[in-house]
Amino acid sequence: MIQLRNITKKYPDGFKALKDINLELEAGKIHVVIGPSGCGKSTTMKLINRLITPSEGTVYINNEDISKINPVELRRKIGYVIQSIGLFPHMTIADNVAVVPRLLKWEEERTARKVRELLSMVNLDPETYHSRYPSELSGGQQQRVGVIRALAAEPDVILMDEPFSALDPISRDQLQAELVNLQEELKKTIVFVTHDMDEAIKIADNIILMKDGEVIQVGSPDSILRHPANDFVKEFIGKKRLKELHETSFSIDPEDIPTVNEVMIDNPATAYPERGLAAALKIMEQRRVDSLIVIDRERNLLGYAPILNLLGQYRDETKTLKDVMMPFAHTVPSDSPFTFALDLMSQHNLPYVPVVGGNGKFVGVITRGSMVRLMAEVFPYADEVV
Repeated sequence: MIQLRNITKKYPDGFKALKDINLELEAGKIHVVIGPSGCGKSTTMKLINRLITPSEGTVYINNEDISKINPVELRRKIGYVIQSIGLFPHMTIADNVAVVPRLLKWEEERTARKVRELLSMVNLDPETYHSRYPSELSGGQQQRVGVIRALAAEPDVILMDEPFSALDPISRDQLQAELVNLQEELKKTIVFVTHDMDEAIKIADNIILMKDGEVIQVGSPDSILRHPANDFVKEFIGKKRLKELHETSFSIDPEDIPTVNEVMIDNPATAYPERGLAAALKIMEQRRVDSLIVIDRERNLLGYAPILNLLGQYRDETKTLKDVMMPFAHTVPSDSPFTFALDLMSQHNLPYVPVVGGNGKFVGVITRGSMVRLMAEVFPYADEVV
């Protein structure tokens, strides 16, 4: 747990960047600090690794006053990801990821094993990317390396200062989804700074909304959307988003909203990555689908193979689904309300979205058809005149 108690930051000219901040950030959650420019969100985050020292108050990590810890030692135990990525251009990808483990004097075999493991976790093949340099990667790939470098020394706490804001929308969506998926497995305490409310809603377990150096509201994305504390919060969330929330709530009692698990299709068309393209095409024909969901034998979700990708490589008999599949940008937890999946599919115009269980394993899909069937049950229209 991270605790900020009675924190004030005052500069020599008298300006107060932070005013009596009190926060408790639960371990193993993604805490998003958000607000307009100059609100103090980055200053708040930089208190945690002592890049900024408070004028008053104390920061604790796991009940230890960090002012008593050597700042260099503290920072080596905290992952840090920034907008400009900060990869060393003269070092290979493997050497970039290995920087902190080597500073901590890890054995080289352990370091190499961790590098391979982390590259695989973000769908960067270790054999392909191990010896490349940052300039040979796309912006999205570079930021993936920036994220796993922060994970390399196995820190409990990771700080992320607007890490995806400079990326194109598609890469940003993909990295947001990958961060959520990684967090399902790793359960780190992540403090994530952004100015984008859409991003906060997608990734946060807990949102801290700030203005003029003060904390205005703290809560889950759902609680802040449903119960904004004041007009500033309403304005920051945006009238359009609040209107959409109202329209998609349908005046249903929250307890009556079914979960994704109750609505999903639990036997969609799937295949293993080593499946040949001819066999994959036959499965598509039999199941009357235009894409296959690719999973491994432990039911880990690997991606999907659309028909156009498959047909583009079909003449090459050496190709398998692994060669034509694409990663999913979005998934939904099986225990989330179906309205969450509905909003996600509507916002991104998705024909379907995969569902993952509490253990991160693939369990099914939500499709537009399954949504239509549920809506017909929840909002019967038999008595209406058409």
